[in-house]
Amino acid sequence: MWLALQPLFYALRPTLTRPKTPRPLDIANTVCIVVSDLIICYLCGPRGVLYLVISTLLGMGIHPVAGHFIAEHYVFVEPFETYSYYGILNYFCWNVGYHNEHHDFPRVPGWRLPQVKAMAPEFYDNLPSHKSWVYVLYRYVTDPTICPFSRAIREEKKSE
Repeated sequence: MWLALQPLFYALRPTLTRPKTPRPLDIANTVCIVVSDLIICYLCGPRGVLYLVISTLLGMGIHPVAGHFIAEHYVFVEPFETYSYYGILNYFCWNVGYHNEHHDFPRVPGWRLPQVKAMAPEFYDNLPSHKSWVYVLYRYVTDPTICPFSRAIREEKKSE
């Protein structure tokens, strides 16, 4: 059930864990989304909006590529917080699986992240990684040690 509703939790998590005061761009974004949804509803009827909702739930929930949402930040091996995936789906997903490399070099475009790994094997080859997003989803469902709360939580540093 959690996997099917993962997009909802994924969207709400930041507002619950680290709420922030909406900025003008946040408000503009929300207005654009609501207006777009109203236009789709007007042109296609409620079924058009329902189609988008169901597509989001399937695409980000129970779908092989959706495994990356869990694979990236759920703790599978202590004490590691993030994991990369080096499987074939990277060819179709713009190398989103090169997650550790992305965290180290967030401004490097996705198509160059394999080069980052190749240039610094001593930093990436010994880190735990995933070989299958489908297996990540399977393990998430069947392994009792992995649950929605299996994320690394860092204590916030208080400035003095």
